[in-house]
Amino acid sequence: FLLGGRSLMIVAALASTNNNDEQQANSRLPWLGFLCCSYFCCKSSSLSVSNRRQNLIKMADSSQLPRRIVKETQRLIAEPVQGISATPYQDNLRYFAVAIEGPADSPYENGVFQLELFLPSDYPMAPPKVRFLTKIYHPNVDKLGRICLDILKDKWSPALQIRTVLLSIQALLSAPNPDDPLDNNVAELWKSNEVEAIRRAREFTESFAMKNTTTAAAAAPS
Repeated sequence: FLLGGRSLMIVAALASTNNNDEQQANSRLPWLGFLCCSYFCCKSSSLSVSNRRQNLIKMADSSQLPRRIVKETQRLIAEPVQGISATPYQDNLRYFAVAIEGPADSPYENGVFQLELFLPSDYPMAPPKVRFLTKIYHPNVDKLGRICLDILKDKWSPALQIRTVLLSIQALLSAPNPDDPLDNNVAELWKSNEVEAIRRAREFTESFAMKNTTTAAAAAPS
């Protein structure tokens, strides 16, 4: 830890007082608290991201989830997709907190978009349920965050995975499709005045997606 023997000796010295020196001891308490806090903060921070991932992998493995979901979860944690994080909630491993970085050279660049993903009881025979939590100006996403994506509807196949869905959503940010809209007003503007639509999309990104402090390397939700 960052507090070595010398620092721990200082803590001990500050802590050791006699009854006749109570006033001096009280003056030492703020420093004692600071050093103790530093010690335990350093101890906590020594837990690496890899250890956190291993804990989540073990948790998934010991759960009562179908083996298919366990294997997908383990891979998502052990081999994260660039620009995407998907972390299961500890109290329900069918729910994932997702963060997707806005692709470069798109109106969503530099934004971090939060989504939620849920695996229904009949997964993988049925697709995951996914929606944006971060407000976004996009022809294929409505005001409730629902996404118009064929593999989340009639084009879903049990051969597809969570990973595939997240990559497809990331691709949708790179290439919005106003010909298959979920928000007709956004789609109409995208087709009639793409420059203005892109400007509004960037404005939304700056207003909502850049406020997020969570990145694609976000810590596990509690």
